[in-house]
Amino acid sequence: MKKLAKACLLITAVLFAAPKVHAQISIGVTISANVAPPALPVYVQPACPTDGYLWVPGYWAYDNDSEDYYWVPGVWVAPPTPGYLWTPAYWGYAGGVYGFHAGYWGRHVGFYGGINYGYGYGGVGFGGGAWSGNTFRYNTAVVNVNTTVVHNTYVDKTVIVNNNVTVNNHNSFNGPGGVTAQPRPEEMAAMKEQHVPPTSQQQSHEHTASQDKSQFASVNNGKPNNAAMNKVGGSHFTPDGQKAPRNNNNNANNNAANNGHQNNDAAKQPNAQQDGHANNNAVKTNDAEKQDQQQAQQQHAQQQQHNQQQQHVQQQQHNQQQQRNQQQHNQQQHNQQQHRQQQQQHKPAPKPHAEQKHEK
Repeated sequence: MKKLAKACLLITAVLFAAPKVHAQISIGVTISANVAPPALPVYVQPACPTDGYLWVPGYWAYDNDSEDYYWVPGVWVAPPTPGYLWTPAYWGYAGGVYGFHAGYWGRHVGFYGGINYGYGYGGVGFGGGAWSGNTFRYNTAVVNVNTTVVHNTYVDKTVIVNNNVTVNNHNSFNGPGGVTAQPRPEEMAAMKEQHVPPTSQQQSHEHTASQDKSQFASVNNGKPNNAAMNKVGGSHFTPDGQKAPRNNNNNANNNAANNGHQNNDAAKQPNAQQDGHANNNAVKTNDAEKQDQQQAQQQHAQQQQHNQQQQHVQQQQHNQQQQRNQQQHNQQQHNQQQHRQQQQQHKPAPKPHAEQKHEK
């Protein structure tokens, strides 16, 4: 019922919002809230774990049931296809509600509310790297990569504006009291291009965060301990860049508590049986994490295979072009040789000299 009421409220807000703001909130809004999201936490970006992964900044998502924001850690992920860049999600205020604009993949970076997420996302565009064919090159002036495994790097400090390497202004939404940026022409053009929604890995990543109560703002006061991850299902990192312990039993404890409130008979079961349920939930959590890791490895392997196939095709095309050039060169030499021979055959023979008569 709450979700239906919020949906009606959001539709009403979109219809009666000012035209300037309407253009922002009517595109891609998936959820709404009556209160502003907390400020963006400051955190250190983990190093990119493998070649080809792109950075997805952390963001505040919203749970309608608990009416609370929860932090989705920033994470390195594999793009759905080479050449695609990530446009981050953002919150926009219009008509008395805060609407969530989901992020997406595309050829160009679109409008993300002017929010300074840091690490290449300073509010406009992306300066953390660029595609060169099917290879992504990382700008180490603004992103953190493990150079022992990632070698496609360069340094371009011109993209650094107002020290936007890290999150430094903390504004988490677009609108009054937040960032007042409007879409630029190039961002509007990017918004009209073909988009790809978040990958299954990204969706799983957000779902995992929604099941961890320590990620909710009402629990962590807007300062989550698990601020970022090096990959989906990988290591957790605190805001200062230190590895954080996994909270594997959190979901099991929450599920056991919810079942106790919903079913009074569960309280009559032996403690050993309740512990068994909790342990089973913990095992399921570990299995889910293993599946996430396996999916990430499979996706990376598929990406590498795709890149190798592309390189093989390009090499074949290059070899074919060289062969054609060599054939043309040989044909030209053959034609020139034939032309010289024909000239020699048609050249008139020299006339004999007339004998001089000597008078006696």
